[in-house]
Amino acid sequence: MSDLPASMPKWIADHIALYRTDPDAAHLWDASLGGGSGKLPTLLLTTIGRHSGLPRPLPLIYGKAGDAWVIVASKGGAPAHPSWYDNLVAEPHVTLQAGREIVQATARTATGDEREALWKQMAALYPPYDDYQKRAGGRRIPVVVLERRPAA
Repeated sequence: MSDLPASMPKWIADHIALYRTDPDAAHLWDASLGGGSGKLPTLLLTTIGRHSGLPRPLPLIYGKAGDAWVIVASKGGAPAHPSWYDNLVAEPHVTLQAGREIVQATARTATGDEREALWKQMAALYPPYDDYQKRAGGRRIPVVVLERRPAA
């Protein structure tokens, strides 16, 4: 997959490859690979690289809030935001694929009470998020809402 950075871990590249060939199988991810349990829904988020200008796909666990998709920019509790989050801050128009559904969406960072409610929802779905927040130190892990863009 020549469009993926060489530094991308193999298990992530494998998940992207599976999403591209069998989105039904890729949609539910075995969370034990990342410290959770059971199968969790994942989407394939494609941002535009803020430096390269190239599409950057990445599989992420998601939840739903009404008609929107919710993702967490955890980076495993690292002190800096993940690159995909910095990319969508620079360019909030993204593409997501949830199973076979492909959607053009606009990303925004949840704040205030909305962020707190969505954090609780996502931490209930994937409990390691609470540990990631502790590990992140002073970084408040962003919760991102992906809202479908109207058809042009």
